[in-house]
Amino acid sequence: MSLSTWKVDTAHSLLEFSIRHMMISRVKGVFNDFDATIEANPEDLTNAKIEFSIDINSIDTRNKDRDDHLRSPDFFDAETYPKMTFTATSIKKTGENQYDITGDMTIRDQTKPVTFDITFEGKTKDPWGNEVAGFSGSTTINRKEFGLTWNSALETGGVMVGEDVKINIEIEAHKQAE
Repeated sequence: MSLSTWKVDTAHSLLEFSIRHMMISRVKGVFNDFDATIEANPEDLTNAKIEFSIDINSIDTRNKDRDDHLRSPDFFDAETYPKMTFTATSIKKTGENQYDITGDMTIRDQTKPVTFDITFEGKTKDPWGNEVAGFSGSTTINRKEFGLTWNSALETGGVMVGEDVKINIEIEAHKQAE
């Protein structure tokens, strides 16, 4: 089956992350503005072309001071590096509707290979007859590998911010007219 172009419906999609805070809890956040170029047969992603671009300034952890700190040079340095990107380089089918999608993730000026565990959730038609496909997935990255090294020691031992960042995605994509 040939590849089709799919547009991510950001109103029905989610790009979220979580990270340990003060060694005892997790802080969650989202990126509200992102875009993707997807050329795929959703029922067989092995030949898909996938690129994501995330607007760093759209970070939202429900706390303005924390969001401003995350945008600062201590973390993302959004003024210098306004986008985070991911470009798939290898896609392997690992089971029924399951894939490992490996690609180059760039945060700040660091590009590293990252693998997402992705599930094709299915395909349907919306009330207007348009084809819609759903995908979910996750990965964990070490933020220090991408130059996000700021931290603060805690008086009781340990550090303020963990190193591992869990990323979850929920994508609804609409097939574009050919």
